[in-house]
Amino acid sequence: MKLLVRWLLLAAALLLVANLYGGVSVASFGSAMVAALVLGLFNTLVRPLLVLLTLPVTLLTLGLFLFVINALMFYWAASLLQGFNVAGFSAALIGSLLYSLCGMVIDVAIEALFNRD
Repeated sequence: MKLLVRWLLLAAALLLVANLYGGVSVASFGSAMVAALVLGLFNTLVRPLLVLLTLPVTLLTLGLFLFVINALMFYWAASLLQGFNVAGFSAALIGSLLYSLCGMVIDVAIEALFNRD
């Protein structure tokens, strides 16, 4: 149940990012749901490998290169899907930052709701 609620809220967050920032566009809520799923899969499967491969660069930049990796995940998801578009790499960087902030708020809210004693 928690996973389904998180998925729906992340899809809504993607629509919010598209409304707040013009460099990101999402055609519909269905497109946002598919994009949230693909972003989740990329972040689960591809991101750890990229973080490991770019560890020296990440250490040299004191972790700032992780923002580039997040932007790449966002950009690649948009390039694979119809109905989810990103204007360029800078738009992917800003969009991924906004999406990550929304994701953090969603995670805190879900933990508060589902772990009440």
